Amino acid sequence: MGFEGLLGNDQLKEELRQSLRRGRTAHFYLISGPAGSGRHTLARLLAAGLMCRSSEKPCGTCEACRKVLGGTHPDFITVDDPEKKTVTVDLIRQARADIYVQPNEGDKKIYLFPRAQDMGLPGQNALLKILEEPPAYGVFLLLTDNPESLLPTIRSRCRALMLQPLPEPVLRRELERRCPNQDSQAISAAMGRSGGYLGQALSLLEGGDGLLPQTEEFCAAFAGRDVLGLLQTLIPMEKWKRDQLIPALRQWLELLEESLVCRAGGQVLTPHARKLAASRSSEELLQALRQLQKSIDYAQRNISCAAICGWLQWALR
Repeated sequence: MGFEGLLGNDQLKEELRQSLRRGRTAHFYLISGPAGSGRHTLARLLAAGLMCRSSEKPCGTCEACRKVLGGTHPDFITVDDPEKKTVTVDLIRQARADIYVQPNEGDKKIYLFPRAQDMGLPGQNALLKILEEPPAYGVFLLLTDNPESLLPTIRSRCRALMLQPLPEPVLRRELERRCPNQDSQAISAAMGRSGGYLGQALSLLEGGDGLLPQTEEFCAAFAGRDVLGLLQTLIPMEKWKRDQLIPALRQWLELLEESLVCRAGGQVLTPHARKLAASRSSEELLQALRQLQKSIDYAQRNISCAAICGWLQWALR
């Protein structure tokens, strides 16, 4: 198995293989990269490698590997409370006390901090006390999308593992494998907007359009220059409340913005945006965008939804 579960980052993976093979591992690792870069994948594979009983680590098949990768190993501990905005100092103090209890099964006791950037200064200072004098079996995996948010004294004690964007052919091949129903334009757009990170690209593609029925109706009517269709869409919306109307109008606005990007030669995810770009000129799209922005401003000023929808029937005709 090794580190094949993490795409790309070949040099980083080879360095980790060599350090595990030689037994020259660190007590502290700082794994950094943006959302969707593979931080959690790397952390699980590294933890499995540190616990692995085979000569080639991580083998993925021994009991220790299976437990780590399955999230059931008693010596692989996550330090976090997802319901809280920050990683509290109490959680860190609990980990600091717990580390001096010998491992249950493995030779290591590994603590995963999935939101290291969300530790406040008191929490970081509490963690620093462990980092200064850890027990021989202790390992800390700090995951962050912003290494600069951590104290220099913490960063200096960690081995930095920075995840890189995937090469374009690797990313495209994986997206085509995982998302066979997406067309090449959507995949290209996701690749561009993700910055080369698989997780972000998948979120864009798998999230779907998420369009309201009224947005699809608006797109069809506006693209087809169907004044009656636009009326049929807007008239029922006159009875909406403002907290319903504003999100819908913002979705229309975003669709027009994406259409303008498409008109300018950019890759876009949404087929509806491509449809608008093909049927309307840049000037028409820009004018409609301005009218929608005005309508959102009106709604935020407590003008009635009926008045706004009536005005849009005229402005977008």
